[in-house]
Amino acid sequence: MLYFIPAWYLQDEWKENEQLWYRRRMQTETDDTVKQIQLFQRNSVCEYQILLLSYAPNLRHFLHRQSIFRVPCWSVFDAIQEVRRKKQAILSFHSLNWPREIEFVYTPFSVLAMLDHEKYANIEFGEYGNPIQVDLYQNGQMNRKNIYDDRGFVSCTAVYENGVKAYEQYLTEKGVWKLCYFADGHVVVNPRSNQYRIETPEGEQMIPFLKKSYASMEEVIGEVSASYLKNTRETDLFCAAAHMQHLALLDRLLSERKTIYSIFGDRLSPEKCFGRNFPGDEGYGDGGAAVQTLSHADYIVTDSEDNLKLLSGRDELRETAKINIPPYDTRLDPGISQQLHVQKILFPVDHLSAETMGEAVKYLAVYLKGNPDARVHLFTRNAAFSQGDVLLGQVSGILKHNGYPPEWARAENPNQSEFQLEREDQIPILFVVEQCVDELSVNKCVREQRVLLDLADTPDLFLQISCVSMGIPQIVRTATQYMRPGKNGRINTDLSALGEDLAFYLESLNNWNEALICSYELGRTHTTEYLIGQWKEVIADIENNTGVAAGNRRL
Repeated sequence: MLYFIPAWYLQDEWKENEQLWYRRRMQTETDDTVKQIQLFQRNSVCEYQILLLSYAPNLRHFLHRQSIFRVPCWSVFDAIQEVRRKKQAILSFHSLNWPREIEFVYTPFSVLAMLDHEKYANIEFGEYGNPIQVDLYQNGQMNRKNIYDDRGFVSCTAVYENGVKAYEQYLTEKGVWKLCYFADGHVVVNPRSNQYRIETPEGEQMIPFLKKSYASMEEVIGEVSASYLKNTRETDLFCAAAHMQHLALLDRLLSERKTIYSIFGDRLSPEKCFGRNFPGDEGYGDGGAAVQTLSHADYIVTDSEDNLKLLSGRDELRETAKINIPPYDTRLDPGISQQLHVQKILFPVDHLSAETMGEAVKYLAVYLKGNPDARVHLFTRNAAFSQGDVLLGQVSGILKHNGYPPEWARAENPNQSEFQLEREDQIPILFVVEQCVDELSVNKCVREQRVLLDLADTPDLFLQISCVSMGIPQIVRTATQYMRPGKNGRINTDLSALGEDLAFYLESLNNWNEALICSYELGRTHTTEYLIGQWKEVIADIENNTGVAAGNRRL
């Protein structure tokens, strides 16, 4: 059995990242664990299960959005709260116990419950239209918040004093509180319901908590998880997403088990983890407690070759087997840029310094002046409503400073008349903002691009793989496993040569077609079958206790 331990947390809390339906999602939900589970689910690699350490009352909705709904899962909070329900249930807020005189007022975002002309409650809904929380008010201030599980019961209730959360209680399906989690971090167990539920091969087992109170929620989670792990086999493998929230806990829980740690993006990149310690940890120097934990793993799986090289350079990790297995596979998925009149240049800007941004926009403007068909699409994963205006304002200022029309970077005016649009002296819009968070919006955006211009020190991994799948050439600062210099891309070391690099692909169909062919050929080496083979080798190495040389990479 392979257990996936995900890092689905709300910042630094042991909670899911579910949000209200009308709030824009600020970051993608898809991570390496999701992609790994999808890979195992669709290809029957081995028996697997999710081991969830976070409080997730809307887990089933999340799994459905990620197309992994039927994956078996054990949840530590389900064990604590003695939850036996498995399926989702329809819950209507009308079925709740309301005062007889209550009046419901429907707003565009939520439903208000009014009592004697005063706000009594505010009912909030999730993306699927199900009620996920009810905020209760008294004298104009929130005094309680009820969190609803998607299986149809109140899962948690938070009590507020003077508008500030004082504590929250985690409840059973019947409404009996199990844990009381206070604002200072300590946890108290209900003395009248001081057991948690563990399913074993022999049947259900009720285990009493070892303490009446705990210093932190992590301590509770560790105790319950340790009880569950006693019922797993010694031959089982654990693939954990490397995350500072649970890394110290897993180091203790899995010290005698076969483990794989998965490094993904900015969640726990080598640059970030090397200098960080867990709270209270001292004496690890520059390595940080995170590196010490990673050194105890049987394998480390990275999402890119760059991260693999950084890990391989650490003395603490030289004896630890490591491998690069990208979380995304490549597939033949032709874009539609050839069908469009304009030539779109995808330009990621999130990780660029102000100096690089200024120089790049200056030389892009030089090229745009000579190529009336080209457009620059400023790509950002920042979903803030003001981000588009901020980027356009920044680019407009750079254009003006360099003697180019600042109107090249402006938002479209939806109220503009057709007559104004057809004026010959109308200044064109040459810089457009693309705000993409989830995979679907990124794919839709990339499909229309003619070339990728990524000037970050480390190119965006998902964008690169998408470009390989769609046959789009790349202009980057350094070569990667998804770019072959002179074939499906060019390396730009001098920003003044941007115009030459862009012209190489935008003004020569032969060069663009050669990049298309090379991308498709390169994509064949990173297909689903390739990723499955890599994972099977990792599992076989661990089971046979052989491993590979530190820093070795299988291609």
